[in-house]
Amino acid sequence: MARAILSGLVSLLFCVAFIFCGNGFCFNDEDVQKLKKTGQCPGCDLAGAYLTGSKLPGANLSGANLSNASMSSSDLAGANLSGANLFGINMTAAKMPGATLKNAQMKSAILTGAILQNADLTNANLTGIALWDANLTGANLTGATFTKANLGGAMWTDGIKCKEESVGVCNK
Repeated sequence: MARAILSGLVSLLFCVAFIFCGNGFCFNDEDVQKLKKTGQCPGCDLAGAYLTGSKLPGANLSGANLSNASMSSSDLAGANLSGANLFGINMTAAKMPGATLKNAQMKSAILTGAILQNADLTNANLTGIALWDANLTGANLTGATFTKANLGGAMWTDGIKCKEESVGVCNK
């Protein structure tokens, strides 16, 4: 009887782990420790990691999987996030001036109030992103996709604020 209950619990744990990992909520703890220690973690698996308030200026996270991670209020000034998977990431109030986000996949990400001054978002996928009140002054948005992106109150590349109803395009 006890063996059957234990077997059932183990099966349940594997199912829960599969559900969460399959949805991008698992991360490699060694990768998290490496990032915190060195600031260098290209190609790392940080999906679902809690990194809120991290101090990572100049970090190399190129090609990293940060889907569904939390990095709100983090300092990523000058960081390299080229080609990173940032699907569904929470980067509310993150500081990323001068960051490189070329070809980053940022679909459904939350960057409300984020500082992206002079950031390079060339060819980034920003579909459905929340950029309310974000600062994009001087950012390079060449080839970036803004389908259904929420841009209300964002400071656009030219320093002019987008109207609150701006979706997909900055209405000034």
